[in-house]
This record gives sequence, structure tokens and C-alpha cells, in this order.
Amino acid sequence: AVVSTQSGHYGRGRMKSYNYCLFHNIQQNFAIQTGDIDGNGGYSIYKAMYGEQAKYFEREQVPKLKHNQKYLVSMVNNGSGYHGSQFLITCSETTDVLDGVHTVFGKIAEGHDVIDKINDAYVDDDNRPYQDIRIHHTIILHDPFDDPPQLPAAPSRSPSPPPHVFNSDRLAVGEQINIAEGLTTEEMMEYIEKKEKSTDCDSALIPLL
Repeated sequence: AVVSTQSGHYGRGRMKSYNYCLFHNIQQNFAIQTGDIDGNGGYSIYKAMYGEQAKYFEREQVPKLKHNQKYLVSMVNNGSGYHGSQFLITCSETTDVLDGVHTVFGKIAEGHDVIDKINDAYVDDDNRPYQDIRIHHTIILHDPFDDPPQLPAAPSRSPSPPPHVFNSDRLAVGEQINIAEGLTTEEMMEYIEKKEKSTDCDSALIPLL
């Protein structure tokens, strides 16, 4: 299943599916979560290859890799023992509670400072970041897997940002300074609530535990 997980993740990166994906769940000093590619929980690359019945794929039943380090990358269990497109990155060395639930398949090789900065983001009581934090671009440096014949052709260029990126109900990146200047939680909540009234965009949250 680790091979299925890795090849599926490479496929998603090749198809640029993760571009503009939101970090929608930040459990500080534990894990950060992203990969909801459609705002409804996401789906695996195998759906594009084999149809709706392959929207999810079965997780590894006897995981060999443990959640015992920071910066590990792990596919998120959708709650039914299957994986789609969502994944998490560990932000602590004590995340073994995730073992047997989610599937470790990689590790962040560099850019740890970026992960640490995301981990430190302001969040609400549901671990939802106030700021709009997204994956803006993906590049496959090395793909050890052969492309299956059913894999759709990769796009010739990176996709343009979808409309919901511009209509996000979160604080824009340039607005971070307002938080640094001392906005209270109540003031931030009021700001977010006002913006939420102008958009229906949201991400389906899948619990880490």
C-alpha cells in the first residue's frame, strides 16, 4: 500500500492537483493538514484512471513506517480506512497516536522553516488557520515509478488560480501584519465572520485522530 500511496501522490503532483490547496487544519506542535483538492474531502488520482469506484484506495494495514519524527508526510485516513488526496505533515516527534490510522510515505527533505512557520500560524478553536495558507506550486524532482497507461496526460502549464482562491474567507498573506500588531481573538473572529458572509467556499475537515 505504501507503493500505491507514493505513486498516487506522485500522480497528484504531476497533474498539479495540489496547486492552491489550502492548509485547512493546523494542530500546533502536532501536525498540519492539506490536500483537499475539491473542497469536499478530495479524492485519489486513481479516480481519474479507473472511475468513481476508485475515488479512494485502501490504507496500509500493517504500516512499517511510524509517526516518530517531525516533518514526516502521511496520507490521511478518510475515516473508513481509505485514502484520497489529503495528507498531513508531522510537527512533533511524539505523534505515534497516528500509527495504524494514517500512512507515512515520505519526509520533508528541506524547507523545514516553512513547515515551522505554518505550524505557528494563528488558528481558531477548530484548528482552522485565520490566514490563507496554500500550496502554490508543485514540481516533481524525481519520479521512480513508471506512469500507468491510464494516467491522464499532465497539463502543459500550471493551472490558473480558481475563483475561490480570490474569494477566500481567510486573511490574505499581506494582512498578517494586522495580527502582529495585536488584533484580539474577538476582533479576528469578527473579521472572519464578515468575510464568510461573502463566500460559500470552505474545506471539508477530516480529523487527524
